[in-house]
Amino acid sequence: MNKSSKSLAGASILAAITASICCITPVLALLASITGIASVFSWLEPFRPYIIGITAIILGVAWYKALKPKDYAECACEDEKAGKKKTFINTKAFLSIITLLAVLLMAFPYYSKIFFAEQKSKEVVIVDKKDIEKVKFNIEGMTCQGCEAHINSELSKLTGVIDYKTSSKEGTSIVSFDKFKTNVDTITKAINATGYKVSNYSIIKG
Repeated sequence: MNKSSKSLAGASILAAITASICCITPVLALLASITGIASVFSWLEPFRPYIIGITAIILGVAWYKALKPKDYAECACEDEKAGKKKTFINTKAFLSIITLLAVLLMAFPYYSKIFFAEQKSKEVVIVDKKDIEKVKFNIEGMTCQGCEAHINSELSKLTGVIDYKTSSKEGTSIVSFDKFKTNVDTITKAINATGYKVSNYSIIKG
């Protein structure tokens, strides 16, 4: 594995991180207790397919360079350096690790939700169905399942919230709650605190 291959390996990791940074950021924000920065990189989401494509190309070129048959000049050069110890970073095993890491980073949006705890065991006592209100919140900044899990995690902590269904694809969260225990403003503040922003909401009748 020559210098150009190592440079390509590094570039592939950088591209893979960029491809999934919009979903990595909420997890880092959660760990750092700075949830407000969660949607900072959401603008990158439309470019994600292109960045993944670039990553695949970079890795492909790196593997081609690492596996292609060496010509006589390259072999002679390696013979001259035979006395030097081959470092791990120059091996195909290292490139394999880089490839695996890149794949895990690019797939991060699909398993990032495991980092967000959801309080599903909370008991809610309902006296009358008339006490339940269902509201659809339109939310800006969501890009993946990790974003959904982040919002759901915060909604599950609110007293009075009975049910919620958040969709990054639709950019919405439909929340059912006991209107005598919480309200739209409280729910809006909880969502906004994650870094995603409620643009508007509408009450669902029936």
